[in-house]
Amino acid sequence: MTIPIYQADAFTDRLFGGNPAAVCPLEEWLPNDVMQKIAKENNLAETAFFVKTAHGYHLRWFTPELEIDLCGHATLATAHIIFTQLNYTGSEITFDTEKAGVLKVTRNGDKYTLDFPSRPPYPVELTTGLLEALGDNGKEPIAILRSRDYFLVYENEQDILDIDPDHMALSKIDTIGVIVTAPGNTVDFVSRFFAPAAGVPEDPVTGSAHCNLIPYWAEKLGKNKLHAYQVSSRKGELWCELKGDRVLMSGNAVTYLKGEIYI
Repeated sequence: MTIPIYQADAFTDRLFGGNPAAVCPLEEWLPNDVMQKIAKENNLAETAFFVKTAHGYHLRWFTPELEIDLCGHATLATAHIIFTQLNYTGSEITFDTEKAGVLKVTRNGDKYTLDFPSRPPYPVELTTGLLEALGDNGKEPIAILRSRDYFLVYENEQDILDIDPDHMALSKIDTIGVIVTAPGNTVDFVSRFFAPAAGVPEDPVTGSAHCNLIPYWAEKLGKNKLHAYQVSSRKGELWCELKGDRVLMSGNAVTYLKGEIYI
């Protein structure tokens, strides 16, 4: 049995930037354990699998360790592959998902816009061990919140760059991931995202995290259109908008490889 596989870098306009994702078109679903093994073998933050339906595509995402409920960069990568490699001629793709509902991706020139659910974070108490796991940089967060992931707000961009987490300790925190964020020097806000429990020590660019970041910073800055950087080593750039109970995230993508998996 052979399965097509593509890899694309999302939220970047250049190879080796942004966030790489594997994309596997399927005629029908493989057993869950096989898809999980493929994702582990790929060893990328996410591997996306999709099956064509009557009205669009059914989409699922796997980290090396588990199936995830929502992934932005792999959705962007999937749409990019459908548009550029599978000769899709429309301007909008609809994805049905199990836990995130209907997601849409539109293409405008060389940019793609994701229409995702808004997930505003809410204040919580600091969980034991979280600050210690993020490293001893002497900086305390000015706000501690949570949605799916912990969400820590710091004073400035340098605070975010200085964070040097203990990934083993961070993997024991009771959440999939941890978002750290602050106002940006040249953009509205910056962020980083850590998810070692999901097999992703630091995710280069995280669309799902921006489902939290966009409503938070839209309220704090008093505007609905925002420009953001995820300041990982690979870096990613997003143009964002809060639109009611939805968030829009726009970015580029580039194809890195295509091939076949033999099972």
